[in-house]
Amino acid sequence: MKKDKLFEKRKNNTMNFDFGAKTAQVFDDMLDRSIPHYREIQRMIGEMAADFAVDKTNIYDLGCSTGITLMNIERAVSKKVKLVGVDYSEPMLEKCRARFRAEKVKAPYKLVCHDLNNKIKIDNASVVVLNLTLQFVRPLKRDSLIKNIYEGMNDKGGLILVEKVLGNDSTFNSMFIKYYYDMKKRNGYSETEIARKREALENVLIPYRLEENRELLVRNGFKKVDVFFKWYNFCGILAIK
Repeated sequence: MKKDKLFEKRKNNTMNFDFGAKTAQVFDDMLDRSIPHYREIQRMIGEMAADFAVDKTNIYDLGCSTGITLMNIERAVSKKVKLVGVDYSEPMLEKCRARFRAEKVKAPYKLVCHDLNNKIKIDNASVVVLNLTLQFVRPLKRDSLIKNIYEGMNDKGGLILVEKVLGNDSTFNSMFIKYYYDMKKRNGYSETEIARKREALENVLIPYRLEENRELLVRNGFKKVDVFFKWYNFCGILAIK
């Protein structure tokens, strides 16, 4: 796993974050060191997917990046399902294909290059995952995406949503961000790297409050919504059709 040094080397602080080839090369390390309890979240996603998976249905990972989540789901799910990975970055999908070949993924799968800001057809889905993805979709397009997911999901299907979230008050926001940056420092990132990445993400990653994400799901059809994970400014939500 190639170590993430993108923002150690990047001199242009104003450059927006992207998911291109350079990011794809170090993305697995970036997730491991930047997302709190990332491996446990992955285990939980696989566990929940196994409960909602139904034979002869599709499991979607929207924003699948290098395929870690889909691979973990494939290992956790015993049902005969088709895996569908969607990402707008072809370099990420190339890494995903290489991972699936190396790990000898047995389940049938399809990888699609698509921008989730544009309408996507979801079909015969028992599970849909948005793992740190929705926050990168433009706010004006999020209702449409969640509606597409709801309409393409089978009854009793599960949507697993993991997001960075805002606190309800500026005091909490400041505290939680500090704790998050402290975690990143413990994982080897310098203050310069943290500051540069924060600036690069400023206009790209737009988080909602937990309540806003819940309301987004409910107004687009989901009636059963609950939190399965919370760590300061990160949250996991499960919604059932």
